[in-house]
Formats: sequence, C-alpha cells, structure tokens
Amino acid sequence: MNTIKVLQELAALKQNEKKSSAQLHGLQEKKLRAILTYAYGHSQYYKDAFEAAGLTAETVRTAHLSVFPTLDKTTLLEQFDSLITVPDVTQEELRRFDAEEAADRKPYKGKYHVVHSSGSTGTPGYFLYDTAAWNSMLLGIIRGALWDMSMPQILALLARGPRIAYIAATDGRYGGAMAVGDGIDGVGAKQMYLDIKTPLAEWVRQLRTFRPNIIIGYPSAIKILAELVERGEVDLKVVRVISCGEPLGNSLRKYLEDVFQTRTVNFYGASESLALGAETDPAEGMLLFDDMNIIEAGEDGIYLTCLYNFAQPLIRYRLSDRLALHPPKTDSKYPFTRAVGLLGRNEDLLWFEDVAGNREFLHPLAVEGFCIDGLLDYQFRQTGQDAFEMLAETAENADRDMIQAEMLRQMKEILREKGLNYVQFYVQFVGQILPDPQTGKKKLVIAKYGEGRTHRERDSVAGPRTLQGVFPERRVYSNP
Repeated sequence: MNTIKVLQELAALKQNEKKSSAQLHGLQEKKLRAILTYAYGHSQYYKDAFEAAGLTAETVRTAHLSVFPTLDKTTLLEQFDSLITVPDVTQEELRRFDAEEAADRKPYKGKYHVVHSSGSTGTPGYFLYDTAAWNSMLLGIIRGALWDMSMPQILALLARGPRIAYIAATDGRYGGAMAVGDGIDGVGAKQMYLDIKTPLAEWVRQLRTFRPNIIIGYPSAIKILAELVERGEVDLKVVRVISCGEPLGNSLRKYLEDVFQTRTVNFYGASESLALGAETDPAEGMLLFDDMNIIEAGEDGIYLTCLYNFAQPLIRYRLSDRLALHPPKTDSKYPFTRAVGLLGRNEDLLWFEDVAGNREFLHPLAVEGFCIDGLLDYQFRQTGQDAFEMLAETAENADRDMIQAEMLRQMKEILREKGLNYVQFYVQFVGQILPDPQTGKKKLVIAKYGEGRTHRERDSVAGPRTLQGVFPERRVYSNP
C-alpha cells in the first residue's frame, strides 16, 4: 500500500477507538460470523471439526464461540494443508521456500507472507497471510506503535521524517521483523535493523551514523541501547520507544522512559496474529485489539480467534500466554478489553566478559532456533563469566553423537558472529529439562550461574551418578 492509502485506512481503523463497548462488540460479532462461515465453507479441516462438534452451516452463524472446537499447534502442523483455504500452497512447499530462499520480505508466489514460529525445538510452524490479511495486520501494528496519538499528531510525526531502528532477531522469517519493515515502508519512514547477534561495537557505529529517533525492539535489547546512551557512547533524540517480543516490566519501562525522555509503548503480538494489543499506561493495562481478534482466557493459556486472516483461519487457537481479562475501565477513553498478567516469555541475557574486561551479551532468541532430529528440548546455563553449558534432552534412541556435533557446530557459528570466540561451552545430555518450580514454565536461559538450581538439577549436572532417568554425559568443547 502507498503512504496515502495507509494513512486513509489507518484513520478509518482508529475510528473503532471512539466506539462504545456495545458498538465494538457488534463489530466483533459481525467479523466473527464472517470468519466462522468462511472457514466452514472453505476449509476441510474446519468443516469436519465443526460437524464433529455438532455444528451445522446454520448453527455456525449463531452458536456461541465457546461451543466451537479448540486448536493447538500440534493439530495445526498435522492438518495444515486441509486447514488453509488457499489452493496453491502446501506445508511442504513452505518448508522448501523457507529453507531455500533468503529470509527477506519477499512474498511467497508474490502474494503470501510466510511467518515461522520461533519455538525452541522441533519443526517450526508456519503462519500464512495473504495480501489482505497482511495489510490488515500492518494497520494494526502501525496503530499500536503510534498508540494514544491522534491523526494530526501522526501526520506531524511523519512530516518530521521518522528514522526507525529495529533491534531484535532479524535473520529469519520472524513476523516482527517482516511486519515492522513493511509497516515502516507503508508510512514512508527510513529504517535500520540491528540484529541481536551483532557485536555491540557495530551497534554503536551504526547508531551514530543513522541516528534513529524511533526505537522498536525487544525490551532487553532496548535496555542495552539505553545503557549505551547513559554512558555517552551514543547520543540520540528519541520521540517514541516501542517494546515488543518480550514482557515489559514496570521498572524497565520507567528506566527506558527516564533515559529516552519519551513514552514507551508496550506492544503485544504473536506469529499467529502479529497485532494483539498495546499498552502505554500500566495502570490501565494492555488493551487488546478486539476489532481484530477475540481472546479467551483459559487455565492452560489463552485462546485466539483471528478475525482478519481468511487464508489460514485460526479459531480458538491455544497460546501458552497466561493473562486475566477485564472490561474497559469506566473512565477509559477506549472500549477495548484490558489484559493483565504475564504476556509471553521473559528470558535472561547471557553476559560474558573477556580477560580485558570487555563485556558482550548473547540474547536468548539468538540461540533458540536449534532444530535437530532427535533433540527434544535444551537449555542454556551460564557457568562462569566466559563459559556456559547446554543441557540437551533427546529422544530415547536418538543419535547423540550427531546431535552433539550439530549443536556444537551451530553454537560455534553463533558465537563467532557475535565476537565471542573466547567463550567456552559444552553439551551435556540429561534425561529431562525441568521447569522453573515457581512459574511452572521451562526457561531457555538461566544466566545466574551457581544460583537457583534444585538438588536434582545439581546432581544431573555435576556427578557421574544416574538419578531418576537423568544420565549425565558431559562432553566438553573448548571454543578456540
């Protein structure tokens, strides 16, 4: 879309912010029936699933959403080809496209935008957006990034010439990187990408040259940028900060706003629907885009129904995020549902220091892309200022020698790109990667070495004994 069309459609979308709760619910219901009836009529998977639940073509138009079947990632992977509604795409074709084509923003077959999930192990899932769905999503992202701004304020900002830096994982078909890039193009702004695997010295060089005035990225990465600004290594005049991809705590938000002297937008999205909500006032909470999605809260996560993607309908799709939903506050100027709770996964950074005292970080999303046959799960644990271990959980009959060699090869390349050749690391096979006892979730990275290990975990790492199926098998690798 050209800039004028983007701004026209953005102005139309922002009109939903002025609706009453009843009007917004009516719009949401209308969109829901459209996606449900379309899925029933064009997706073999949904037709079969709806009928198995006792739904017919008539009741699909009236039945409450809660009676429709749910969907999880496993089923999506298994039923991908029968779930999507476009006839000229298969999951196998997308895998070849992902493997063989450069990870740029070029659409598949010139009309499909392909986003892969960033799960830590296993085969990645693919989320397909046709042109109409992608453009709808981009408008939602632009609205969220410029949340709390009127159209005259947005036009004034664009007239000043935005220079936008995106700091995140940028070397794959990550939805955030692709959508931010297309959204920036849509409003005619200049942009630069800073990958989390790029050494800090290169960050400083590029930032000094480009001098961005809008920052978008992972809050943990933006925090590092703020520290560079505090130390005087980079001098920036920033008018807006948009945090995405990780949870943003109140203390970190305050720190970012103090350093950059501007408002921070906490943006919420997922590969399944890249525009879910935005937050600028922690007291009000995250405001969900009810005009684009329906989110239901459950005991095992949330259930997403995307209201704009007809190419790959996602109806009551389970996400592991946990949050509580509340109606709008009586004094709120917005009619949107408020979400409270942990949104997504919050991981530690791995910080290392060489003998000269130089510090460098390794971001968890730079090391979560391992996909190796037989590798079920893995975890990174820092063991010193220049060392870490990789715990690996494998299938019963997996080829551990092959897995070890591939993990070490991939990790060595990641460290080389980051300038961390001095870091020592090794792989250790364990029977099971245990969840955090406080949160019940498995952490990809445990950065504080020597702290927080349970008795069972210490035994599984340190000794030659076998404990409840944990078979420690340390294999040390020095990274020259």
